[in-house]
Amino acid sequence: MNWKVALLTASDKGSRGEREDTSAQVIRELVEEELGGVIVDYRIVPDEMNDISASLIEMADYHKADLILTTGGTGLAPRDVTPEATLKVVDRIVPGIAEAMRYTSMQKTRRAMLSRGVCGIRNRTLILNLPGSPKGVHDNLMAVIDQLPHALEVASGRYHDHD
Repeated sequence: MNWKVALLTASDKGSRGEREDTSAQVIRELVEEELGGVIVDYRIVPDEMNDISASLIEMADYHKADLILTTGGTGLAPRDVTPEATLKVVDRIVPGIAEAMRYTSMQKTRRAMLSRGVCGIRNRTLILNLPGSPKGVHDNLMAVIDQLPHALEVASGRYHDHD
């Protein structure tokens, strides 16, 4: 199955062209190689609640992405608002995915407990917040990527067998 995946980077510096978006490159490689996904949309927005929320809505509702992966804005800094912007637009949360990412990451660094990333569903789109660093993106996405195909099948309504 070729999943339609959208990438959203929340970064003030990235949105101004002051920083290369290496985290999105890591996501793109993992999506294509490990998940068999196709990138249907990619954008960088500043760490602004309305910009992030509006992008998530557009990616889910208009681009019909099966999966939206965000990077950045999940820490404790005052401008880190990606989880709040995500919670504002999802219908239901999927706490186990975020918990699994934090648990796995804490095996490598205790600072993983400071990540506030969330996961939820908007209509039939799964939205997953990843950290801003390339290493954090890799470790967190690899912690759950084996479960994403099933999660996407169920969330999209393509999976009906619950025996």
